[in-house]
Amino acid sequence: MKMLFPFILLLLLLGCDSKKGAFIESVQSTNTHQTSVENLKTLIKNKGLTLFHVIDHQANANDVKMNLKPETLIVFGNPKMGTALMNCNSSIGLDLPLRILVATDYEGITTLRYTNPEYWSLKHNVKDKRCLAILLKAKTALGNLCKAASQSPRGKH
Repeated sequence: MKMLFPFILLLLLLGCDSKKGAFIESVQSTNTHQTSVENLKTLIKNKGLTLFHVIDHQANANDVKMNLKPETLIVFGNPKMGTALMNCNSSIGLDLPLRILVATDYEGITTLRYTNPEYWSLKHNVKDKRCLAILLKAKTALGNLCKAASQSPRGKH
């Protein structure tokens, strides 16, 4: 435990501002908020993933007479991968299914954000090499989805 403390302290000091080992990954979109959301939903379906839910935080804020810039949470996953990860450590179920947040700031910039699945190896104490490989695949898949959803189709700007 004594050896683990300095490592955890270092992670806390680095936090989310450090590009290497960042817990939250961000991809800036060249598209509008709605186009980014629609692109992401289409990509998820085309990849054979399960789209579980779309949460429109802005609409929910409006329902309680509050303002919020566009913010949409896309909840999706691959039950086969998720089950394998939860068999590694059931607490991973706290972070599944996967989520991507599409948010637009006051300057009109839309960003897609997700938790880096490699962080879960620390959070859920995953040490099994097979499980770590699944987390790496999930990280790559999330990054690819966000990049594809954030790009304008060729020939359109």
